[in-house]
Parts: sequence; structure tokens; C-alpha cells
Amino acid sequence: MESPRFTLPPEWFAQQWLWIGFPHDADEWPGHLAAAQREIAAFASAVADSGQEVRLIARDDANAALARRLASAKVRVEIRTYGDIWLRDTGPLVLRDAAGNRLARRFGFNGWGGKYTMAGDRTIGAELARSAGLEVVESDWILEGGAIDTDGSGLIVTTAECLRNPNRNPALPAEAIEARLRRDLGGERVLWLGRGLVNDHTDGHVDNLARCVAPGVLAVPRASGADDPNAAIYADARTRALAFGLAIAEVPSPGRIARDGRIEPASYMNFAITSRLVVVPTFGSRHDADGVAAIAALFADRDCIGLPAGAVLAGGGGFHCASQQMPRGAL
Repeated sequence: MESPRFTLPPEWFAQQWLWIGFPHDADEWPGHLAAAQREIAAFASAVADSGQEVRLIARDDANAALARRLASAKVRVEIRTYGDIWLRDTGPLVLRDAAGNRLARRFGFNGWGGKYTMAGDRTIGAELARSAGLEVVESDWILEGGAIDTDGSGLIVTTAECLRNPNRNPALPAEAIEARLRRDLGGERVLWLGRGLVNDHTDGHVDNLARCVAPGVLAVPRASGADDPNAAIYADARTRALAFGLAIAEVPSPGRIARDGRIEPASYMNFAITSRLVVVPTFGSRHDADGVAAIAALFADRDCIGLPAGAVLAGGGGFHCASQQMPRGAL
């Protein structure tokens, strides 16, 4: 008998709950920790208030108490050992088969190419998966969840800047990485985009550049303003996706966002899709309303809101980076 085929479902597949990481380390959020905590609590509250279970992960008793004060009473707070809050990368990737059985894939993690190494980040994925009663299957290579996206039809989208970066899997050529994406995530074909956003801490994660929004449809930013620092990167992603045969949904970018003279990797693409709600990060840009409206138009079956995420961005990510979904199993 052929063994069941497990695949990574698209993010818009029905979810049982959403894990979200709660900021706790002042060294990672210098001058922005309290604001980042408020922004993450607002994100968790919005999802919980929409009717979906949220498990907000806190580092210790003091942070759990703070999270409970800041978040909706509907948010479930759990204490876990982790470093950074980016559960998209350190949490489990949960796969399903056709019968609704689930298992968790855990990949090697090296602190985003050795740049950010914190206690607990290598173990939190398996801990969350096992606490959910999932079988954990280990993979023999480095992969962060934010580096890939899928449309549920066998397509996996990624960037060469990240997955082919020598600080991740230096011994693996592109063909070997594609083979592992097929083997470990059930992919059938891989779209390689080029570079990610300027100054992206993750070496170009795709969830900050382009997102699958329907089978065969990829959302790609459109440059906003003549000084948009990512204009050429967006254009290249669009060209590659069209050549691959995908339809493009354009979303205006936030434009040039800088902090202390440094370009920030601000992106509306870092939206989180939940069962009833899509949450889009906003940055105080004059393009925020247009960005949220463009994404809302792509998800007619869900409400869509924008929430401030400038302080979260100061720590290197956004709402999508900070969350990881548990897809529903057999009904």
C-alpha cells in the first residue's frame, strides 16, 4: 500500500489555532520593546476576537502576566522557552494528508545564517508540535518557514538570496534544494525569485516580497514613489512570476520607510492570513490605506484590517513572521 502523501497546505486553509510570539528581549528591541509588545498584543487580540483560537507564547511568568494585561481575554497565553519571536521560522511547519492526518516538519535552524543565535530557537518548534500531539519529522537541511510560500497546487515560491545563500546550505545546489522541497513539503514545482527587500535581516525571505493568495496567483508589490528602494526588486519578481506562468496581483508598497537614516524592509506582504481575518502591517505611510484595501480585495471571504507594526519591524519582522498556523485536521 502506498504511504499517505503529506503536503504543506496554503495559509488560507482552515486553521485550528494560531501561535504568536510575544516580544521579551530588550536587547533585540532597543527603545521599542514596549511598543512592540503592544502591537503584537493587538494582533493577537484581533485574531482571537474574530473567533479563532490564539496561543500567545510568552518567555516567562512576568511576560505572560504582561501579555494577559495587554491582550484580549480571549487570547490563550502559554509560557515557553524561545529567543526571538519569529515563530514563522522557528515554529513547526504542519503538513496534512488527504485524510486530514497531520505531522510536523522541523528543519535545521542556524539563526538566520548565524546572525542571530538565541537560546530556545532551535527547540521551540519541536516543543510546540509535541505539545499539540503531532509527530515530529526532522529534515537534514536548513530552512525557515518565512523563506517559502505555497498556493496549495504544488507550487512553492522562494528566493535565491535566501535558500541559495552560502550561510544556509552551502553544499546544496539549487537542484538538491528543489528535491528536498518536493520530498519534505510535498511540492511539485519551485519558482525561484531573486533578491528580497533591501536590509531584510533574513537574507530575503519571500514572505516580505511576494505571497501566494490563490492557486496560481502571486501578490507582488508595486513601487510607490520614485525613491522606492525596492523598485527593481519588485519588477524582477514580477517578471520571474509571469515567465513562470503565474497571474500577478499588484499591491502598492509602503514606499521608502527609514529609521535613523537606514532603509527599513517594510512590507505589506508580511500580512497574516487567519481563518476569518487577514491582518496587514502598517507603518504610518501615506500608502497604508491603499495597501490594506488592495489586500482586502484578494480575500473576499475574510475581513481585512491594518494594524500598526512599526515597532515590530524595528526587531526585524512583521505579523506573518511572528506567527505560525496550525491547520485543521480531519473534521
